[in-house]
Amino acid sequence: MKFQCNRNKLTEAVTNVQRAVSVKTTMPALEGILIKCENNKIELFGYDLEICITTSIDAVVMEEGSSVVKAKLFSDIIRRMPEDSITIEVDSKNIVYINSGRVDYKIVGLPAEDYPEIPVISSEDKISVEEETLGSMIRQTIYAVAENDVKPTNKGTLFEIENKTVRMVSLDGYRLAMRTEKIDCDTEKSFIVPGKSLNEINRLISDSNDEMTDIIPGTRHIMFRIGNYRVISRLIEGEFINYRGSIPKSHVTELKINTRIFTETIERMSLMLTDKMKSPIRCVIEDNEIKTTCNTPLGQANDSLNVSMSGESIEIGFNNKFLLDALRYCETDEIIMELTGATKAVVIKPTEGESFLFMLMPMRLSK
Repeated sequence: MKFQCNRNKLTEAVTNVQRAVSVKTTMPALEGILIKCENNKIELFGYDLEICITTSIDAVVMEEGSSVVKAKLFSDIIRRMPEDSITIEVDSKNIVYINSGRVDYKIVGLPAEDYPEIPVISSEDKISVEEETLGSMIRQTIYAVAENDVKPTNKGTLFEIENKTVRMVSLDGYRLAMRTEKIDCDTEKSFIVPGKSLNEINRLISDSNDEMTDIIPGTRHIMFRIGNYRVISRLIEGEFINYRGSIPKSHVTELKINTRIFTETIERMSLMLTDKMKSPIRCVIEDNEIKTTCNTPLGQANDSLNVSMSGESIEIGFNNKFLLDALRYCETDEIIMELTGATKAVVIKPTEGESFLFMLMPMRLSK
């Protein structure tokens, strides 16, 4: 195998593909990047048996072939090469020769046959979503994915496609995040994508790009086509919790709140909290005002903000991190907050439409 290509394009491709490479594994090939070289293109693959990221770049191919190179070492080398052009050659013993200008490297590779087989998605179903929209949907739901949970389904996000709508739902037992968007698709499907995979997909998405991303779900795996990248992820098996049953059907208090002002208020209260101090932020809601208090061994903070209020007065406590996560991902200037009681789930949604719904459980207050 021998090819020549642009160093910057190769560096970018390797950096992105490398995110799917295993760091600790008993299979040496999984610590590497698979390079396939043919038809004046090179394909690069990173795969850790759960997620695969692959892309291709243009190259001048002098000899077709394939090989596996140690991901971190290869990435470090090509990033520091001095010239715009880089030449890579692999001999019959899988010795990799890397040249750019006056700099030469010789490193040990692995045969391509050692690399595990990449999953193939055999499905004709395709869901297309604008790249920018998909990025927004991931950001507004990924924060509620459980990192450590006995329920595997809580470690992923539910995708529901029905009635020309795509809905994404994440929950971790303390909070729920749901995002809904209209799409031009007659398919009806539901599946659960691991949070880790969605994080990697979000990194590849450009917010300024109005191109379409194709989502192709299979039986056990799913593929996302994002620009020149393909991300193949395993799906989480199991039944997602009946999240609809946990959303309150009614409320006793409704608030219309300026998102930025409320966020800044909670951030000020949070200065009294550390990882070892889990005190709730106390909110007394009455007479079109929210009075906030945070009392810890470090001291006490008080603040207040005006809101538009209807319904009963209420006193309620919040976990500062959970509340801030929801507020920071609202992406609207104003929000509606619906409260059912001091110990019941709180709903946050936009003032118009149903694009998102966030729910969180309050913390019990001591008298």
